[in-house]
Amino acid sequence: MNTVNPLNTDGVFKQTLEALQQEPGVILFTALQWIPQRSSLRRLYTSHPAEYPVGGEKTVQISPGWLGTVIEERKPFLAADLAALRSVFTDSGLIQQLGCGAVINVPVLDQQNNVVGVLALLDAEGKYTQQSVEIAVDVVNSNRAHLVQAFEAHPTQVPEAPAKDTV
Repeated sequence: MNTVNPLNTDGVFKQTLEALQQEPGVILFTALQWIPQRSSLRRLYTSHPAEYPVGGEKTVQISPGWLGTVIEERKPFLAADLAALRSVFTDSGLIQQLGCGAVINVPVLDQQNNVVGVLALLDAEGKYTQQSVEIAVDVVNSNRAHLVQAFEAHPTQVPEAPAKDTV
């Protein structure tokens, strides 16, 4: 990858998306910045801007299990079917309309092992397995330095909280 600058963060996310589309496969992809001050995620990049606009923010208090796994334990999360996805995400109806029924969330960790962001990969129900998670983690780890720079190029100290996103 090329050197990252604040104006090229979309390029980093796009290159990562392209690698993930090869394997394990992706229909819907978002890059979400972790904002610890508000326990929320801000969307910095999306493959579907009409449905999931950049800048949208959502709190993760809706699913303590997800928060515990991805943010606190710094581990990837897998919901392999629609039932598992529905138990975590309130926007499962929209997700299903886009042809998705499974999700992998991979935390992106800085050098101090802090979560700076989360990549969300969604595909058809039953498409993802534990092997898919391992492949996604390998892709993220191979691009980790660039991803960390891309997330860190966006300040998390925002003077006022944006309107909460419903998706």
